[in-house]
Amino acid sequence: MAEHNLLRMDNVGIVVESLDNAVSFFLELGLKLEGRAMIEGEWAGRVTGLENQAVEIAMMITPDGHSRLELSRFINPKAIEDHRTAPVNALGYLRVMFAVANIDDTLERLYKHGAQLVDEVVRYKDAYRLCYIRGPEGILIGIAEQLK
Repeated sequence: MAEHNLLRMDNVGIVVESLDNAVSFFLELGLKLEGRAMIEGEWAGRVTGLENQAVEIAMMITPDGHSRLELSRFINPKAIEDHRTAPVNALGYLRVMFAVANIDDTLERLYKHGAQLVDEVVRYKDAYRLCYIRGPEGILIGIAEQLK
């Protein structure tokens, strides 16, 4: 069997209009703010192909320290496409799924930040209760509570 060089998945990136609103939402979900920074300069443009980009980012980390979410607000160039309200069967990036200890409590807290349930909380066998929700700016995430 061939050996692979993959070490881990480092982060998932989501582009937003309001970094403050997105950070507040994900803090309420239970992620921690690892840091905020401006990413700019020609080196960054060589990575993304956007030349003279200026992007403000916030790096969020899960409580276990294993997963990160990079929230980005493009200052230059401005965002040119909007996929946030695409239906769940749209091609491309869809959602991030988070494991939570109590789905009902989590939903109540996220509703205060404008979250909306996509349809309903469902039970999958005796394994999970789960749902999709739309957070700030229509960002689609999933939350799942493992049943004992």
